Amino acid sequence: MLVTHLALVSESDQITPSQLNRVAAALQKQAIRDFDPIWKIPASVDAFDKLDDVPVGYWPMIVRDDIQQAGAAGVHLDNNGQPFSLIEYSDSWSLTASHEMLEMLGDPGGSRLVAGQSPKPGQGVVEFLVEVADPSEAPENGYTINGLLMSDFFTPNFYDPVAAPGVRYSFTGKLDGPRKILPGGYISWHDPVSDHWWQQIWFDSDQPRFRDLGRLTARAGSLRSAIDSRTGTIARIAASGPRSDRFAAARTLTAAVKESTQSRANGWRSRVDELQAGPVVEGTWEDGDQDNE
Repeated sequence: MLVTHLALVSESDQITPSQLNRVAAALQKQAIRDFDPIWKIPASVDAFDKLDDVPVGYWPMIVRDDIQQAGAAGVHLDNNGQPFSLIEYSDSWSLTASHEMLEMLGDPGGSRLVAGQSPKPGQGVVEFLVEVADPSEAPENGYTINGLLMSDFFTPNFYDPVAAPGVRYSFTGKLDGPRKILPGGYISWHDPVSDHWWQQIWFDSDQPRFRDLGRLTARAGSLRSAIDSRTGTIARIAASGPRSDRFAAARTLTAAVKESTQSRANGWRSRVDELQAGPVVEGTWEDGDQDNE
């Protein structure tokens, strides 16, 4: 099976090389441990100092302080049709990076549609846009890896026709049925009868609501980039992350993780110093052949 290679690059002065490497390690763990067993999409994530260092064949994930456009999408296609993502920096940029990584892996072209029953009463079978992190994208629904906040994502069972006992609909288990959304999340679909795009959104309200986006008459990139730019996905995640209780808890955990890693590093340094201080006998042997003969 082919492995997808992702390159995490910071073009923000607010991110240190240490921070970049720690986020890349958390993304790598999420890709290998959490996402691949469920979606069967193997991937690697490596950090690079600058875009010039990214090897050919890698899909870049580029962090910037400002991606310039308020409604800009996260994942785009280059001139050769290969995906890359833009990540807006915030204190919780690991959450945004996780969201974009998951969606880029789940649907690199950003235009995959899956048929299913519409959640809107009166509509029949519609075509859902595959955006694996959107229904539960709010930071409160995320989880931590190495003390860093990561995004939840749905499983392929998300498009099942009915709910079934014991079925997992998202990695964290917070989605309890197919084609559902959580506060702060949304889902998008195309109605082939009216040729309109619809969404169910749950933004700043007590209950989710439906909205008619109308007919998509022209687009420059993928379906996902058109939908995300209309929905303001990246800016919303960047803004909501630092304000969330989940992020505050992750910050506390990050400090505890840092204390543990520093203690372990000090132990390694002490052991190296011992080895360098004098002769070390790793084992005592008798009788056997001499390797130098």
